[in-house]
Amino acid sequence: MATINQRTLADGRTRYWVKWRLGGTRDGAPQSEPFDVHADAHTFKLHVEAADHQWPENWIPRQGWAQGWVPGHGWVQAEEDDEPEAEPVLFADFARELIDSMTGIAERTRADYHRDLTNHLLPTFGNVNLRDTSQLKPKDVRAWVNQLRTGTPDPTATYRTDTPSRGRKKEPGWLRKPLSPKSIHNLHALLFTICEAAVREDPPIRPSNPASRTRLPRIDDGEGDWEMCFLTREELTLLRDSMAEDVRDMVEVFARTGMRYSELTALQVRDITITTAIGANGQPLMRGYLDVRRAWKRQPDNTFKLGAPKTRSSRRRIPLSPGTIDLIRPRLEGKGPEEFVFTTKQGHWWRHSSFYGRRWVPGVQEAQKRGLGKKPRIHDLRHTHVAWLIDKDVHVFKIQRRLGHTSITTTMDRYGHLVTDIDDTMIEAIDGPPTGPWTDPDGERRLRLIS
Repeated sequence: MATINQRTLADGRTRYWVKWRLGGTRDGAPQSEPFDVHADAHTFKLHVEAADHQWPENWIPRQGWAQGWVPGHGWVQAEEDDEPEAEPVLFADFARELIDSMTGIAERTRADYHRDLTNHLLPTFGNVNLRDTSQLKPKDVRAWVNQLRTGTPDPTATYRTDTPSRGRKKEPGWLRKPLSPKSIHNLHALLFTICEAAVREDPPIRPSNPASRTRLPRIDDGEGDWEMCFLTREELTLLRDSMAEDVRDMVEVFARTGMRYSELTALQVRDITITTAIGANGQPLMRGYLDVRRAWKRQPDNTFKLGAPKTRSSRRRIPLSPGTIDLIRPRLEGKGPEEFVFTTKQGHWWRHSSFYGRRWVPGVQEAQKRGLGKKPRIHDLRHTHVAWLIDKDVHVFKIQRRLGHTSITTTMDRYGHLVTDIDDTMIEAIDGPPTGPWTDPDGERRLRLIS
């Protein structure tokens, strides 16, 4: 997918670069295009992705759209012949048909698109005639985005929660709770895709995309800080010891491997390889790794089945430390190759809702009683794993491979703030190694650096 990189110029201005690889493949030629306004960069990014990661038709690099060209519509004619009025095209009908006809997506993703369409787009745009440009304008899209950001209070309520949660549960005083910036970005992308498809119809349903150039709330404005929680080793030990005994090793392996929940709970005995080597001191040394080959996939009817991991890069091999092997080995004893490593007492795989409600929530509450000052989610064990690796200066490329991220950009966008901006290694790389102390004319002792 295309990304947006922000740079500050020497004169203090900010410039935004849209970057991608032709065809969206890892070996595709790198491309980039600069913009002075973030909204313009975001719109161009969506056009690139809609064009299968090729240059959008009739876009002139460093200049913009060719004069007289309307994206997805064609060349604007000075005069058009009178044509009979076309039949109206309702947004709701067009959007549903578009989602049903999408290719290359999982059925669960299709169901999620329909859910978001029904819950967030149709209440505002469902009865809009896409052919009538007066019914759906950029200002209407901006008003919709602002409504998602602020939420819809219940005017009849006597009490309203000041800071509503991001969860699905209903809270007093809200008809629709405010959404996070990330959720708004995802919903706007769906609206953009629907409107862009209307523009690209043959013949076009409308001349331009009203969702273009929409300024969206920043994802990195601090509101997303609550999404990540990093635990120290002492805090993880406290959390682990607060959990029920039958999941303590499972929780620790989460933090030691950085796997996703859907991957770890799908881990089978045949995915684990453990060997014994002779160390330098002549003592046996345990070595091992696990292969991530499958993950649990939620189906449209809320059932689960095993399938391929999240992305192609998610199929990976994770080396195991001796301590991690000691945690896993007891879970392998007496099991067949296709049996799951981590199971309930009855031998079933841990469905997320069951693990969360019966083990995770009680364990976190107990840890807080014992002094844990944080409220981690299950996925925060993966974040914690990354924090530990970064703290030991593990190269970000190795972290990307271990996590199964498709792009190193994803890793840096999510965890780059954990990398120390200036440390002793960087200082020494710039100024050279320090020499001995010396005394200046005023008698103050200083540390001379080789320049």
